[in-house]
Amino acid sequence: MKKGLKKLWILLSLAFLFFFALSIFDIPEIYGYQPKSSEMADILFKHHEEEDENEDEIDDYADAVVTSSYSMFPVPVDTTAQTILFIGDSMLDGLSPRLAAYSNQSGFHQYSVIWYSSTSEKWSRSKRLKSYIDKIKPTFIFICLGSNELMVKDIITRRQQFVSDIVDQIGDIPFLWIGPPNWRKDTGINQLIKNNVPQGCYFKSDGMKFERRKDGAHPTAASASLWMDSIIRWMPDHSAHPIRFKKPEKKTGRADHIYIHAPSEN
Repeated sequence: MKKGLKKLWILLSLAFLFFFALSIFDIPEIYGYQPKSSEMADILFKHHEEEDENEDEIDDYADAVVTSSYSMFPVPVDTTAQTILFIGDSMLDGLSPRLAAYSNQSGFHQYSVIWYSSTSEKWSRSKRLKSYIDKIKPTFIFICLGSNELMVKDIITRRQQFVSDIVDQIGDIPFLWIGPPNWRKDTGINQLIKNNVPQGCYFKSDGMKFERRKDGAHPTAASASLWMDSIIRWMPDHSAHPIRFKKPEKKTGRADHIYIHAPSEN
């Protein structure tokens, strides 16, 4: 390269670096002229600083975002009158009165079926759910089952057919399956339920904080009421079939009828 051309390239390079610096950083006024920054410095440097600062926060909320965000939701809220069937195990002792308060305030009919110590296997083999569906003809079904199956070994294969059958008994009736309020790590019951119900028909209770009764398992009446409140608040944005409940004036209510089944029943 000729000497003159080499000098020209050096001058052009220096000029480019000079104006590039002007475009990035805030430069003091020069002979009455104030160069305007392109804010490239903010883009190049501050962005990475903000990512570092927010990294822990993003990690904390990652699981919640994954489990609660669905492309199909929210869907329109059903504002029509409802006939609600609420079935499950002893967890209904705390949940049913609070749901009844919502139902009473909203002008809905509610029928609760509490089968103590029941499991998905018992409900499936007995066909009791189908019997109550034929009798009550509900427009919406709440289920709370799984607490008595937290520690079943190889549960995915042993209980798969029963959970699937319960969903088959429901048919095309809108429903929500409320997962058990884990007091210890389960062997897979929550994942089994989630895998067998349509998207937006499962509420994960595991991970919530509860005040427990002396047995260490059942939430206290007050804590169960808060649990039900959380479910109702969750429904409009995340349920596949949200229904409109009016906020109750009373803490508890009475279902139209409560059916009780003993642990020994088949």
